Amino acid sequence: MAGFTLELNDEQKQVRDWVHGFASRVMRPAAAEWDEREETPWPIIQEAAEVGIYSLDFYAQQHLDPTGLGIPVAMEELFWGDAGIALSIVGTGLAAVGVLANGTDEQIGTWIPQMYGDAKDVRLAAFCSSEPDAGSDVAALRTRAVHDRSTDEWVLNGTKTWVTNGGIAHVHVVVAVVDPTLGSKGHASFIVPPGTPGLTQGQKFRKHGIRASHTAEVVLDDVRVPGACLLGGKEKLDERLARAREKAAGPAERVKNAAMATFEASRPAVGAMAVGTARAAYEVALDYARTRHQFGRPIIDNQGIAFQLADMRTRIDAARLLVWRASWMAATGRPFTAAEGSMSKLYASETAQQVTARSIQILGGNGFTREYPVERMHRDAAIYTIFEGTSEIQRLVIARTLAGMPIR
Repeated sequence: MAGFTLELNDEQKQVRDWVHGFASRVMRPAAAEWDEREETPWPIIQEAAEVGIYSLDFYAQQHLDPTGLGIPVAMEELFWGDAGIALSIVGTGLAAVGVLANGTDEQIGTWIPQMYGDAKDVRLAAFCSSEPDAGSDVAALRTRAVHDRSTDEWVLNGTKTWVTNGGIAHVHVVVAVVDPTLGSKGHASFIVPPGTPGLTQGQKFRKHGIRASHTAEVVLDDVRVPGACLLGGKEKLDERLARAREKAAGPAERVKNAAMATFEASRPAVGAMAVGTARAAYEVALDYARTRHQFGRPIIDNQGIAFQLADMRTRIDAARLLVWRASWMAATGRPFTAAEGSMSKLYASETAQQVTARSIQILGGNGFTREYPVERMHRDAAIYTIFEGTSEIQRLVIARTLAGMPIR
């Protein structure tokens, strides 16, 4: 079991520098263009696949880092490059985590490679959980999955929203209700293979930020998938539903919810994304404050500016430490007894919003224009306090955990 350290080893430093180089050389110069186009940056995803950053092997190696720091280090550097492009590169990972958290070994081996493809045939995947009337309230999901015993198929009907890569993905992972009487305990996750009839893209959203990442509705109209596409298998689902019906699970042994299991595993990574965006904006503001002169001296000589930069750097470093702690705890099997995963996501997300806003203020009128990247970074940062659990939900999770109450 890996001991805790704040010093990256040589291999982690090499990965950090390699990803940073790609972000600096490929992503940064293209960020403004793809933000304006509001399209999936396929050429950059292709290049990421060619160098090995967009690949199953790369993410598997980072996930297997015994310290837990492989993923947050890589995420910080990619999102330092540009949040919208980075989300297009890493968006498949949420669907992959959904399969890893809930699937059998056979399902993991079959479907995760198909989510990425290879450098010659790049593919994407999408995780479909939120609905028009059910975002943070996963217990309110309406998408239904009904088992057709005559064919051993599941029939899915409903509409998913806010889906990264929705409709353009090769593989979709869909969370659906199998027993509406059990609330969030009556959910299951399903693989929808490519080309399955009945799955279509609905509205594509035009967003405030992360505009290089495709976000859309996914409509499921009598989508039939084989029984083997139920993540975890029918026997495991039946056992879980039976326990829920009998109310056998106490506070310390709650029934696992498929969607929540995916979000629990990914929240520290989202925190790392937010740290990357915050750090990028801070560096722009710091450089500007050093080189911009007013009243005959650099503006960083003014305490009003210098103190803001001091606070920004302090928050960024604190956020990174919370992310690293949560990632290390998860990798080493330590339980989140105080909702440390939600803490890391909450603090890092709000840090990104605050730091990017202060960066605009330090740049003044220049910061308000698209000639400088901080306005884009500020727009991008808004998403971190919303997706994969709003800041309000993170506070609720933390508070209920501290009170010893179940998380619904």
